[in-house]
Amino acid sequence: MSAQYEEDKAVPRVTSSLSGSGSGAEGLSYGVADNGNIIDDGLQRGLKNRHLVMISFGGVVGASIWYGTGFAVAYSGPVGALICFFIVGVDVYFVMQCLGEMSTLYPIPGGFIELAGRFVDPALAFSVGYNYWYLWVTNVAGDFNASSIIMGYWTNAVPTYGWILIWWAFYQATTLLGVVVWGEMEFYFACWKLLCILGGFLCAILLNTGAIGGEYIGFRYWRDPGPIANGINGFGQSFLLAAVYYCGTEMLALTAAESKNPGKDVPNAIRQTFWRILIIFMGLVFFAGILVPSNSPDLLTASSKSGLSPWTIAFKNAGAPQLGHVVNVVMITAQLSSMNSALYVASRSLVSLAARGRAPKIFAKTSKNGTPVIALVFCNALGLLSMLNYKAGPAKVFTYLVSISGSATYIAWAFIGVTHLRFRKAWVLQGNQVEDLPYKALFYPYGTWFVIAINSFLTLIAGYSVFIGGFDAVGFVVNYIVVAVFVVLYAGWKIIKRTKIVPLADIDLMTGRRDLGQLAGYSSDQESKHGVSWYIKLKRFIFS
Repeated sequence: MSAQYEEDKAVPRVTSSLSGSGSGAEGLSYGVADNGNIIDDGLQRGLKNRHLVMISFGGVVGASIWYGTGFAVAYSGPVGALICFFIVGVDVYFVMQCLGEMSTLYPIPGGFIELAGRFVDPALAFSVGYNYWYLWVTNVAGDFNASSIIMGYWTNAVPTYGWILIWWAFYQATTLLGVVVWGEMEFYFACWKLLCILGGFLCAILLNTGAIGGEYIGFRYWRDPGPIANGINGFGQSFLLAAVYYCGTEMLALTAAESKNPGKDVPNAIRQTFWRILIIFMGLVFFAGILVPSNSPDLLTASSKSGLSPWTIAFKNAGAPQLGHVVNVVMITAQLSSMNSALYVASRSLVSLAARGRAPKIFAKTSKNGTPVIALVFCNALGLLSMLNYKAGPAKVFTYLVSISGSATYIAWAFIGVTHLRFRKAWVLQGNQVEDLPYKALFYPYGTWFVIAINSFLTLIAGYSVFIGGFDAVGFVVNYIVVAVFVVLYAGWKIIKRTKIVPLADIDLMTGRRDLGQLAGYSSDQESKHGVSWYIKLKRFIFS
């Protein structure tokens, strides 16, 4: 182990005397990786703007979206699913506004997790940190579970745990290649995924209009079986699913710590990523709702043995079942991207916890070029909990994971709003001007209060279905256990460490502030001196 990990003093370091009023960066020193990138607080700043945009996009648009949209349509109907995804999309927009204002000024490891401890209460950083970590560990398990559902379309000869172990080994190898290699892989995987989604839109239009299959469908399924299904219970399930799929947009706040130029790249990525994700999710849900009826027995539900994508079902109904294999290939390649992102966020969250003494220190260890090897291996191993689907069945496990991930996501988003509210109040109270912020949240404070209110409400109603038709004890635990764990973590750390809510006047607004233009000055200077090639400009226009 000692040969693999280098002591901090062994990493070449440069000292930066950054200028600028209140930068809080005087005399900061940064390590330098073998490839010349800066190592800041153990992690390598090797991600470019295009990486940030496509990482956030790739992390949220996973393999399960192709059959998960059918799950939403089955539970709440085609129009109900659209309403749920739209409302959660508006929620995410204001969450990203809060994050943009904070993470641009403080591109620190741990992102909003650490800022919650600084701006609100150190105990909150502990509970939010673990909440966000096990949220993403759950997503890792969800992707492994998805792999067994996808591969099961082709053959049942291999047990579900066999597929999970195969993919576990694959991802263990790819995630240890380092942040630069990982960023490039994620970029190209996400680009391919974007092309597949556009192709999915085109196929849906051809199927719906009868160009494939010869039968015009139109909005037939909005009339029969109807636009809404299962009432408030269906909406509750779709709200949770929407949270799971939108979750990951906020990972930009964590990738800021490994961005070459977060002051420029993070705001750009936030603006672009949200709209791309909203259009893609709304598009996928809309087309799923016009391709198949919400009462189709082939759609994935908690009671089904397995589930098919609405596109696969539509191809089968159109007399072209062989094209379902193409959909399966698309889902597998989509998983390559989303799983990498899930492991990235889970491991970086654990590194942040360990670096601040909230988890065993061994998880904070990184290789000499900034890869958190131990944290990656541990998070990937926890994903093997998905092998429980061998007995319970992939569909039931999918429902459980959606409930846990969805509730944890709403908790994280709600406290992002609380943290932002405290930050802005402290910023003004301590004599700073709002105009000096490099990125200003739109519609503050109304947008921030909306984030707090809507996510608190959605957390409380997440398990509404367990009270219908008799109390469902297992469903109650699955839907609300993350709330109980969060409260226990917060109260426990607060009692043990005797933490207090930080007074606004005492909030530290200096530590971690960077003159980010100075850190990225070299690449900016090079572009201004030599210009940018036309094909680079075209690539940036399309992908970043």
